[in-house]
Amino acid sequence: MSLSNGHVLVLNLDYQPINICGTRRAVKLLFKGKAEIIENRGDFIRSAAFSMPRPSVIKLATFIKMPAPTLKLSRKAILARDNHRCQYCGGNSVKMTVDHIVPRKFGGRFTWENLVCACSRCNAKKGDRTPADSEMKLLRPPRRPGYIPHISYSLYRQSLQEQDWLKYLPKQLTS
Repeated sequence: MSLSNGHVLVLNLDYQPINICGTRRAVKLLFKGKAEIIENRGDFIRSAAFSMPRPSVIKLATFIKMPAPTLKLSRKAILARDNHRCQYCGGNSVKMTVDHIVPRKFGGRFTWENLVCACSRCNAKKGDRTPADSEMKLLRPPRRPGYIPHISYSLYRQSLQEQDWLKYLPKQLTS
């Protein structure tokens, strides 16, 4: 396996997740003594001069002061919040769009509570109408995510798939 394969969760000295980096960057931090391996993948990185477990989770050796994170509202974050599922039909297609529940022409704002993930078919069916006018129901009401990670929200959602990372990631407050 090459060093370019895989991602590594980076924890601050207090075990707070602060980044996701590539294996190559993690190995550089380990060699410089700036981090230590907390979890490994079970296989090894080998060369003529050394052998080490492939890192999955590393912890920095010094505390990095991080500014208070802010959760930016973006298309990518809306799709991640809704798990790339249409909030009208529940479908999971390749072409997902972001739909304004209350259309902008009726004063709908660009907010967490007014934007949902929708498939192209449902978005076209709803058009420039409210869900009630188009006789469509939302599967669940949209909310602002409760947990604001230091890493981007979409990366945070993806990282929930890594089993050995789960004990280091705070539980998401929204379902």
